[in-house]
Amino acid sequence: MIEVQNLRRCFGPVVAVDDISFAAGKGDVLGFLGPNGAGKSTAMKMLACFLSPDGGTASVCGHDIITDPVAVRRCIGYLAENAPAYNEMTVAGFLDFVCDARQIRGAARKQAVERILSICSIESVYHQTIETLSKGYRRRVGLAQALIHDPQVLILDEPTDGLDPNQKHEVRELINQMAQEKCIIVSTHILEEVEQVCNRTIIIARGKILVDSTPGKLTEEHGCSLTEVFRKITTTKKSA
Repeated sequence: MIEVQNLRRCFGPVVAVDDISFAAGKGDVLGFLGPNGAGKSTAMKMLACFLSPDGGTASVCGHDIITDPVAVRRCIGYLAENAPAYNEMTVAGFLDFVCDARQIRGAARKQAVERILSICSIESVYHQTIETLSKGYRRRVGLAQALIHDPQVLILDEPTDGLDPNQKHEVRELINQMAQEKCIIVSTHILEEVEQVCNRTIIIARGKILVDSTPGKLTEEHGCSLTEVFRKITTTKKSA
């Protein structure tokens, strides 16, 4: 469902994403890991067609991110790192706006909204303005807009950021439930989360992919926890 070929992006003299290639298919929950500034969010923004690459390309569900970005956007649900939304809107108004953009109308809209309110547990704040919501509820509204059109591919940048332990558990369970039918990329700093929901792991640093494996294989090969594996790989490669 996702094919990435020699993707590259620079910001002035800084190479944020440096010639990365990988593929992910239906049933994959790919944990995208790396230190701050590694290039994770930049790579995800390019896959979601929010940034254009300086080199290489990628396809999502067979659609090229450069030549057919509108078709790519139809196929994906994208939760950005800070889950931007319109503060003056109510949750109801915001979800209506998203449905308009996604061309979800009539009975299909009613069903989509009812489904997503339950999935994301945001019924209690449905009529509140977004500026009045806690960070956790804002995150859940961001997740709702990413899921409302039931996309084939999900790109989730820190999906449980700001959530309490119970909410984190609910989101992880939701990812597990969706995993068989979708292709999901999850960027997170919570390595316990990767072990719970991901069947593949890519570790990126300084714009380059250092490892593409599974959480189980990494812990077995290195004989330590995933946290220690992450530190070992990112610090060793840095000093090398």
